[in-house]
Amino acid sequence: MIAVSEEEKRKTITSWVLEHTDALYSRAISKISSIEIAEDLVQETFLSAFASFEKFKNNSQPKTWLISILNNKIIDFYRKKSERHVSLDQLYEEKAGAMADEIFDKNGKWALPESSTIWAEEKHLLDDEGFNQALSKCIDNLPSKWALAINSKYLLDKETQEICQDLELTASNYWQIMHRAKLMLKKCIETNWSL
Repeated sequence: MIAVSEEEKRKTITSWVLEHTDALYSRAISKISSIEIAEDLVQETFLSAFASFEKFKNNSQPKTWLISILNNKIIDFYRKKSERHVSLDQLYEEKAGAMADEIFDKNGKWALPESSTIWAEEKHLLDDEGFNQALSKCIDNLPSKWALAINSKYLLDKETQEICQDLELTASNYWQIMHRAKLMLKKCIETNWSL
């Protein structure tokens, strides 16, 4: 982008705020589930856009550029959250890993009774408010790195290689985390949600 004056930059960012705040907020609230944090992340997105305005090259739409900034803010939020809980998470990961391993017998078959019938329902689970609350609670109860991997994969639609890079994981460690996290989520949801 050609160098612009501070006044032009302010006008452009102001127009973007008016035009794109709702879309950015909707994306943030769907990924974070906290009104206050979502609002803060959107505000930080516009502040970052203002600070790095010269990097916007008009190769994409402003909304696309702003969403990529917001996605990075969301990842940073989860990364900081996980860093605060590392020591507890290491203990919890060991316990959760052992619990996940107990779900299978020595032959690799389900050791638990048949799964609840909630998974056989025809209804779209993500349309159920109770299910979404249980899912959010269960994700929050996962070890931080596990939660970040689940959120990156299923909420941010990131590719495996990118998630491994973000979380500094090997591919095999990533797949083990995802497998165990999904087992723990299934068990947690079956315990905390009813039709």
